[in-house]
Formats: sequence, structure tokens, C-alpha cells
Amino acid sequence: MNPNQMTRAELVGELLATAHRACDRTIDNDLHTPETADVQAAVDRKLNVARELLMRDLQQSLNAGPLMSSPNSIRDWLCLLFKDLDHEVFVILYLDAQHRLIDAVQMFRGTLTQTSVYPREVVKGALLANAAAAAFAHNHPSGDATPSRADEHLTQTLKSALGLIDVRVVDHFVVARTTIVSFAERGLL
Repeated sequence: MNPNQMTRAELVGELLATAHRACDRTIDNDLHTPETADVQAAVDRKLNVARELLMRDLQQSLNAGPLMSSPNSIRDWLCLLFKDLDHEVFVILYLDAQHRLIDAVQMFRGTLTQTSVYPREVVKGALLANAAAAAFAHNHPSGDATPSRADEHLTQTLKSALGLIDVRVVDHFVVARTTIVSFAERGLL
């Protein structure tokens, strides 16, 4: 079963369960044995389960209070969200009037170097979520979190579009592996 479809109790149970080695055979020095592959699959599964638990706990803390009051939680959550992606993804964080997280929507998916973002869809999503504010996040698979001119232009375009419906843009995060650049912190909003 996919970890994001499991209950918290199921996730914890799977995480704490003893990893099963195929027929309890001893793994020899050959790293390409079926036993090694089974063990690696079990380890990968446990890591995915642990990641899902951590993502849920971080999102719960983001839901509990104003988004910007827990900057470490949002940064950790974004790093986990974008971990290991080899393509760009654009996420919108819809916030209520107290800047608590209403929903985080993976709105657009792109290629290695770019993502097409449509302001109309962002505005439509904000209206459907009844959002009072929004934050954006996207990844740079290249590993360089420096915002491009296109990133800056897009942010201003989205800020203008959302401003027409009284939705305030509070930040735009660019994530590259474990480095995160905040437009708000850099004065780019």
C-alpha cells in the first residue's frame, strides 16, 4: 500500500516492524544478490514510511498556527516535499486570514529546467480554497536555489493577479536540495 494512503497507526506499525530478510539467509559479499535487493527494498520502504510520518507531522504544525511563525517547519516540509525530484514542481500554499495553512496544492509540473504556471488556475484555486493569502514554492532540480528573472517576473504576475481578488502573497520559496531561498527575506516581494 502507498504510504500516503495509510493511517498514522499503520505507518507507525510498519516503521516499527522488523525488516524481513528473504528466508533469513545470510547476505554474502555480492551486493547484487536477490537477498540484498530484498533488504534494500525493505529499507527504502521504511524510509518512505518515515518520510510520510514526518511530512504529516510538519504539515500538522503548519496547520496549527500562522505559516510564517514556524519557518523551520515550512523549510523542513518543503525540503521533504521536493526531495529527489528530477523535474520542477510548483506548489501553492493557500492560507486563511490568520495565515494558517488551508491547503498545499501541487499545481503545476514541469521539466528539468522550467514549469509553466497559469495565473488563471492560481486565482481559481485561491477562490475555491477561500484563501486570504498565499505562498508559492517551487524547486530547482539543478541544485541552485537562486531565483531566476523568470521566477521574479512570475511572482509579480501572480501577486498582481491575486491582488485583484484581495489575496495577499506572503512569500515565494525556491528549493534546491536542502537550500531554500525566500523572496520575502530577500525583499523580492
